[in-house]
Amino acid sequence: MIFVTVGTQLPFPRLLDAMNDLAPDLSQPVIAQCGQREPRWTNIECHDTLTPDAFKTFTNTAALMVSHAGIGSILTAKSLGLPLIILPRRHEFGEHRNDHQLATARYVQSLQGVHVAWTADELGLLLAAGNLEPATNTPGPSHQTLVHRLRGFIETGE
Repeated sequence: MIFVTVGTQLPFPRLLDAMNDLAPDLSQPVIAQCGQREPRWTNIECHDTLTPDAFKTFTNTAALMVSHAGIGSILTAKSLGLPLIILPRRHEFGEHRNDHQLATARYVQSLQGVHVAWTADELGLLLAAGNLEPATNTPGPSHQTLVHRLRGFIETGE
């Protein structure tokens, strides 16, 4: 099963429209936390909201996760070892108040198992590719730098 989440703050119809269009050609069913269901999403199983237990059940049984570029979704996929495809929300489309998700996507695209689709077309290409590398909890390239700075701050206050 492919699990799609748009987070809890704003709807993300561009992602859900793309997944609905792609779903008939996928080898697995698509279950989505949609925020607010639209009648046009007939090819995916939509849930407006999910309880924490339901969210956990879906993520624990998913073979792949597709999401906005939210940190919570990225951390969930990493902790479960799930392949993750993110499609960042874009300010120019009215999907968020700024483009911080583009910045997040640029940062995490180098992490193992985090696959970035910059457009809906790229989302389709990634889903068609299959066998996506799973995310891991391996620290990213800036982990040691962060630890060093935090240690210095704690020890010296600077």
